[in-house]
Amino acid sequence: MTTAYDKQKKLHFDLTNVGLRAQATAVGLVQLCHELKRANVLDEAAIDRIKDAIADEVSVTAPRSLAAKGYRGEIRTRLDRLFDGEQQVGSADAMALGHQPE
Repeated sequence: MTTAYDKQKKLHFDLTNVGLRAQATAVGLVQLCHELKRANVLDEAAIDRIKDAIADEVSVTAPRSLAAKGYRGEIRTRLDRLFDGEQQVGSADAMALGHQPE
Protein backbone atom coordinates (compact mmCIF):
# COMPACT_ATOMS: atom_id res chain seq x y z
CA MET A 1 0.00 0.00 0.00
CA THR A 2 1.31 3.43 -0.92
CA THR A 3 1.29 6.04 1.84
CA ALA A 4 0.42 9.70 1.37
CA TYR A 5 4.10 10.50 1.91
CA ASP A 6 5.13 8.08 -0.87
CA LYS A 7 2.59 9.64 -3.22
CA GLN A 8 3.80 13.13 -2.34
CA LYS A 9 7.42 12.11 -2.90
CA LYS A 10 6.55 10.66 -6.33
CA LEU A 11 4.72 13.86 -7.25
CA HIS A 12 7.78 15.84 -6.11
CA PHE A 13 10.07 13.90 -8.44
CA ASP A 14 7.56 14.14 -11.32
CA LEU A 15 7.35 17.93 -10.93
CA THR A 16 11.12 18.25 -10.70
CA ASN A 17 11.55 16.18 -13.85
CA VAL A 18 9.38 18.53 -15.91
CA GLY A 19 10.95 21.69 -14.45
CA LEU A 20 7.93 23.12 -12.62
CA ARG A 21 9.91 24.33 -9.63
CA ALA A 22 10.16 27.95 -10.72
CA GLN A 23 9.03 31.22 -9.25
CA ALA A 24 7.13 32.11 -12.41
CA THR A 25 5.05 28.98 -11.94
CA ALA A 26 4.43 29.84 -8.29
CA VAL A 27 3.36 33.39 -9.13
CA GLY A 28 1.05 32.08 -11.83
CA LEU A 29 -0.50 29.58 -9.44
CA VAL A 30 -1.16 32.22 -6.78
CA GLN A 31 -2.70 34.54 -9.38
CA LEU A 32 -4.80 31.71 -10.82
CA CYS A 33 -6.13 30.90 -7.37
CA HIS A 34 -7.03 34.58 -6.83
CA GLU A 35 -8.86 34.70 -10.16
CA LEU A 36 -10.74 31.45 -9.56
CA LYS A 37 -11.76 32.57 -6.08
CA ARG A 38 -12.90 35.96 -7.42
CA ALA A 39 -15.01 34.13 -10.04
CA ASN A 40 -16.51 31.94 -7.28
CA VAL A 41 -15.03 28.82 -8.82
CA LEU A 42 -12.88 28.06 -5.74
CA ASP A 43 -13.97 28.55 -2.16
CA GLU A 44 -11.71 29.11 0.85
CA ALA A 45 -11.64 25.37 1.63
CA ALA A 46 -10.29 24.65 -1.86
CA ILE A 47 -7.61 27.33 -1.48
CA ASP A 48 -6.64 25.76 1.87
CA ARG A 49 -6.33 22.34 0.22
CA ILE A 50 -4.08 23.87 -2.46
CA LYS A 51 -1.89 25.51 0.20
CA ASP A 52 -1.76 22.22 2.13
CA ALA A 53 -0.64 20.37 -1.01
CA ILE A 54 2.11 22.93 -1.59
CA ALA A 55 3.21 22.77 2.07
CA ASP A 56 3.31 18.96 1.89
CA GLU A 57 5.47 19.14 -1.24
CA VAL A 58 7.90 21.63 0.26
CA SER A 59 8.14 19.68 3.52
CA VAL A 60 9.20 16.56 1.57
CA THR A 61 12.42 18.43 0.80
CA ALA A 62 12.94 19.69 4.37
CA PRO A 63 16.55 19.59 5.49
CA ARG A 64 17.05 16.87 8.07
CA SER A 65 18.31 19.48 10.52
CA LEU A 66 14.82 21.03 10.69
CA ALA A 67 11.94 19.43 12.49
CA ALA A 68 9.56 18.39 9.70
CA LYS A 69 6.41 19.47 11.58
CA GLY A 70 7.86 22.88 12.45
CA TYR A 71 9.22 23.35 8.94
CA ARG A 72 5.85 22.53 7.38
CA GLY A 73 4.13 24.96 9.75
CA GLU A 74 6.50 27.76 8.74
CA ILE A 75 5.90 27.00 5.06
CA ARG A 76 2.12 26.99 5.58
CA THR A 77 2.31 30.38 7.36
CA ARG A 78 4.32 31.82 4.47
CA LEU A 79 1.82 30.42 1.97
CA ASP A 80 -1.01 32.08 3.88
CA ARG A 81 0.82 35.41 3.59
CA LEU A 82 1.54 34.88 -0.12
CA PHE A 83 -2.03 33.95 -0.97
CA ASP A 84 -3.37 36.86 1.12
CA GLY A 85 -1.10 39.28 -0.74
CA GLU A 86 0.79 40.20 2.44
CA GLN A 87 4.13 38.91 1.16
CA GLN A 88 5.54 39.34 -2.32
CA VAL A 89 7.12 36.40 -4.11
CA GLY A 90 10.72 37.53 -4.27
CA SER A 91 14.07 35.92 -4.72
CA ALA A 92 14.48 32.41 -3.36
CA ASP A 93 17.40 33.63 -1.24
CA ALA A 94 15.31 36.32 0.43
CA MET A 95 12.55 33.82 1.22
CA ALA A 96 14.88 31.14 2.59
CA LEU A 97 14.23 30.10 6.15
CA GLY A 98 16.64 31.77 8.49
CA HIS A 99 17.59 34.49 5.97
CA GLN A 100 18.59 37.77 7.59
CA PRO A 101 18.03 40.91 5.49
CA GLU A 102 21.15 43.00 4.99
